[in-house]
Amino acid sequence: MIEVIKSADDLARQNWDVLVPTMGALHAGHESLIKLAKTRGDQVIVSIFVNPLQFENKEDLLNYPKTIDSDLKIVAGAGASAVFLPSESEIYSPGYKKIEAGGVGEIYEGKSRPRHFAGVLTVVNRLFDLVKPKYAIFGEKDFQQLFLIKQMAKKLEVPVEILTAPIVRDTNGVALSSRNSKLGDNGIKTASVIHRALSLGNVERARQVIKSEPDFKVDYLEMIDENTFDLAKEDTENKRLIIAGWINQVRLIDNMAMGSK
Repeated sequence: MIEVIKSADDLARQNWDVLVPTMGALHAGHESLIKLAKTRGDQVIVSIFVNPLQFENKEDLLNYPKTIDSDLKIVAGAGASAVFLPSESEIYSPGYKKIEAGGVGEIYEGKSRPRHFAGVLTVVNRLFDLVKPKYAIFGEKDFQQLFLIKQMAKKLEVPVEILTAPIVRDTNGVALSSRNSKLGDNGIKTASVIHRALSLGNVERARQVIKSEPDFKVDYLEMIDENTFDLAKEDTENKRLIIAGWINQVRLIDNMAMGSK
């Protein structure tokens, strides 16, 4: 049976090697994060907290999938030592520090979801304060989030090393996400167009493929410099295609480094 920790006092009784922050509704992608975390230390803790600060739409917050029983089984099966299951009052105790996301936090996902990244950075920084891990691991699927967390850790001189895990995809190439459960079989089939487009490695060709799927409503599709989030130039070394859009009001995001498939 996995140990469940709910308070900062109980957290402090143990030294944690790796933190895997999540909002629950865990799937094989999260499982891969935990298994990768185990390669960096024995004491791996998974946090499950649906963070209200990163939801502009309260209905989205209320409808976010909650699957705690299956989550605990996944965490235990992947080999984590414990789950941190805090209350909102435990995370946002009086005097907590609010973190602003800056310019990169206002474009792409930040433009479509104002204040989202400020909420993400605030809760991640708070988790770092409470857990005090040596490492924290995040997936590449939320690449803009990963970029901003690394930027925050550097700026605030947070004594936590940020580890990166590759995107986990299903057999159709669809990036695993907690939101995929809302798509249904037809939605998943539609979503496969995203990976097909990204795999082309060219913005214009990718846009043509996306246009061929009328049930996917694109928000943005751009080639960026992954080191700055500026639009990539011809001589940019580290290019990455990023995309977001909706299928039946379910928002999906994905990305791919050029040179990978």
